[in-house]
Amino acid sequence: MEMLLAAELLAALGHETRLAIFRLLVEAGPQGRYPNELSEALGLPPTTLSFHLAHLNRVGLIRRHKEGRYLRYAAAYETMDELLAFLTQNCCGGVACLSGAATRPNEELPQTTSPAPQGA
Repeated sequence: MEMLLAAELLAALGHETRLAIFRLLVEAGPQGRYPNELSEALGLPPTTLSFHLAHLNRVGLIRRHKEGRYLRYAAAYETMDELLAFLTQNCCGGVACLSGAATRPNEELPQTTSPAPQGA
């Protein structure tokens, strides 16, 4: 994945509403959800939801499936996987990576081998 595409995907997810929509679609699995379900779950008016769905679809984070007169949206897991792979490429300086559980709030991270930056 190229840096520019990764930045575009992260920018799309950098909006609270789009991130909430994307998370609901990830949780829904490959079958996805209908817009009315998303609208109800998030308390969004249809026009606002439509705007954010179009943005997520345009950058490739979600897919739209037409079923007769209806649309169903689902997370584009392949794009999500590529973004995660990009973010974790060369992770942790070649040592075993931290699990997600190791970075819970208020939990200390392991000591680093380099000193903390001065004057920050």
